[in-house]
Amino acid sequence: MKISFLILLLAFCTALLLQAEKSYERMELLTTGVIMHSRDKQWKPGEGITMEVSGMTWVQDVLFVAIRKGEIWRIENPHVADRKDLSMSLFASGLHEPLGLLADGNDILVTQRSEVTRLRDRNGDGRADAYLTEGDGWNVSGNYHAYAYGPERDGEGNVWVTLNLGMGPLANNKFGWRGWGGIIGRNGKFVPKSFGMRSPCGLGRNREGDVFFTDQQGTWIPATPLYHLRPGVFYGNQESLASTEHPDAPFRLTKKPRPNQPYGKALAECPEFVPPAVWLPYNKMGRSATDVELIDQSGKFGPFDGQFLVGEFTNSSINRVFLEKVKGDYQGACFPFLSEFPAAVVRLSFSKEGTLFVGMTNRGWSSLGTRSYGLERVRFSGETPFAIQRIEALENGFRLRFTQPVNPESFSLEVNSFTYEYSPRYGGPEKDAKSHPISFEIKEGGLSVRVKVENMRPDHVFEFVTDGIQSVKGQALSHKGAWYTLNQIPGK
Repeated sequence: MKISFLILLLAFCTALLLQAEKSYERMELLTTGVIMHSRDKQWKPGEGITMEVSGMTWVQDVLFVAIRKGEIWRIENPHVADRKDLSMSLFASGLHEPLGLLADGNDILVTQRSEVTRLRDRNGDGRADAYLTEGDGWNVSGNYHAYAYGPERDGEGNVWVTLNLGMGPLANNKFGWRGWGGIIGRNGKFVPKSFGMRSPCGLGRNREGDVFFTDQQGTWIPATPLYHLRPGVFYGNQESLASTEHPDAPFRLTKKPRPNQPYGKALAECPEFVPPAVWLPYNKMGRSATDVELIDQSGKFGPFDGQFLVGEFTNSSINRVFLEKVKGDYQGACFPFLSEFPAAVVRLSFSKEGTLFVGMTNRGWSSLGTRSYGLERVRFSGETPFAIQRIEALENGFRLRFTQPVNPESFSLEVNSFTYEYSPRYGGPEKDAKSHPISFEIKEGGLSVRVKVENMRPDHVFEFVTDGIQSVKGQALSHKGAWYTLNQIPGK
C-alpha cells in the first residue's frame, strides 16, 4: 500500500513538470529488441539489441555506446530523421560491466570492473583489435555493487575514476580503495586522491576543467549530493575509512566527525570533510542521481550554457544545476528540467550539433519509466521556456535571474530552509526547517529579482516555492520549485 502511494505521488509530481517539455523535441532511437550475439558485427534495420546504455562518447561524428552487459557499439549517423536508417556496428565485446567511456584521439577509454581499458582500432576496419590496460590497482570482487565509474579527464589532463562501496553481508570494504576516487598514474596504477563516497555514479567536467560527481542517498548520505571531485578531501561516508590505513593512502582524517548531529556541526569537526556543492533534495528532485553533463552549446540547447544536466534514475528524468564559487568553493542551485523518459536515465552526452543523447537502463531496479532501457535524442525547439535561469547568493539574500521578463503583478515567493543530519542511517529527513520573511525588488525590466531574506543560514538548503509567477506574456514557470545549497554566505 505504501509503495503504491509513493509511485502515485512521484507520478503526480512528474506530471507537474511537463510545461517545459515543449521547448525540447525528443525522439526515441533504440528502445526494444533482442540480444544480438557479439559475433553479429553489423546491425541491420529491424533487428534489435538490448540497449542498456552505460556509457557514451564521441569520435568526430560517430557516437560510441557502451552496453552494461559488455559491448560497445558505433552509431555512425545518430542524427538521422528516421531511426530505421541508423547505421550501427559492433566495436568491442567481452567487457565486464563497462560503466563509462571517454574518447582519447581515435582510441576509446572504457572503465570496466577491473580496469580502465584502452580500445584501439589498428587496421581501421571500425572494430577494436587491441584491448590495452590503461590503469588498474583497486580491489575487484564479485560483490554486486562493487562498480567502477569514469573515466573523466580534468583540465590538467588527469584521468579520474571513482569506486563504489561493496554493499550487503558479503561486502568487503576494508581494503582496495572502495569508496575512493583517484587518477590513473603514469605507471598505469590507480592513485587514490579522496574518499568518503558511497555510489559515485556520474562524473562530469565544467568549463574551468574541474570535475564533479554525483553520489547516492544511503548510509551516511542523507540525500542526493553533487560534489566537486578533488584531492585531499573526505565526502562523509565512513565505510571507506579502512583504506586510510594503507601505506599508499595520501592522507588520514585529522578527526573523525561524530554521527547524529546537524551536518554543519559535523563539517566543523573535521577539516577534511567537505559538503556537497549542491544537495538535490530527496523526492523533490528525484531519488538517485546519475550522470553529469555540461551544457556548453552556444545557445543551441537553450539559455542554460555553463550549467550541468544531472541524470535521475528513479524518476526517469533530467535535472539542471547552476554553480558559482563563493569564497573559493562551489555551491549553487538545482532545478527540475525534463521528465517522463521511457527508462532510468543513466548517461548523457551532447553532440557537437547541440543535441543531447540520453542513455537509459533500469538494470533490474525500478524507475517511473515504462521500459527497461533505451537511447533517446533531445533537441532544443528554439522556443525559450519561462524558467529561473539561475539563483545567485548575496550577503543578505539571493538574486533570481529569469529566461524571460517576469510580470511584476504575478510575483510571489516563499522561502524556506532546512538542513540534514550526519548519520550512518540510510538517508535522512530534512531537519531544522524554517520559513524566512522576505522582501524583493524586480530589476532589469523583469529579468532579475533581488530577494532579501531574513536570517540567512549557512550549511542549509534554501527552498524557493514559486507558485503563481508568470512572464509578461502570461506563461507560467516551467517548473514550480528550486533549491539553493548555501554552504557560505558571500561577504561574511
